[in-house]
Amino acid sequence: MSYTIYLSGEIHSDWREQIKQGITENQLDIEVLTPITDHDSSDNVGAKILGEEASNFWKDHKAAKINALRTNSYISRSDIVVIRFGDKYKQWNAAFDAGIAAGLGIPTITMHSPDLTHPLKEVDAAALAVTETPQEVVEILKYITQA
Repeated sequence: MSYTIYLSGEIHSDWREQIKQGITENQLDIEVLTPITDHDSSDNVGAKILGEEASNFWKDHKAAKINALRTNSYISRSDIVVIRFGDKYKQWNAAFDAGIAAGLGIPTITMHSPDLTHPLKEVDAAALAVTETPQEVVEILKYITQA
């Protein structure tokens, strides 16, 4: 059976590449979808396409809506959503993605350090697996794809 997964959340480390590498090395039949991970591109897409704004609120509003076109589409196409919460920055978009996946009935796997267990208790309670490393995610993917 083939799967499509969406890798949501933190964009400041190589966790996505580690999961993709694990999928490739283990020859798993998994398509990987991701958000735009270039922070400047993501933040400025609205102004770049639809024009500059005097207020940062409207600049961010435009960018968020355009980015949501991709995110919502990719999440709805996915069999599983993996959501990484990093330690350095608050990933409110990742929490939002968890809500979208839950609303669509798409299973989630969360990934974060133990320090975030308490703040993410509600998000983790909705997840079918809570992990700390990309390697744990790959092991889960290996398990569910085996014949």
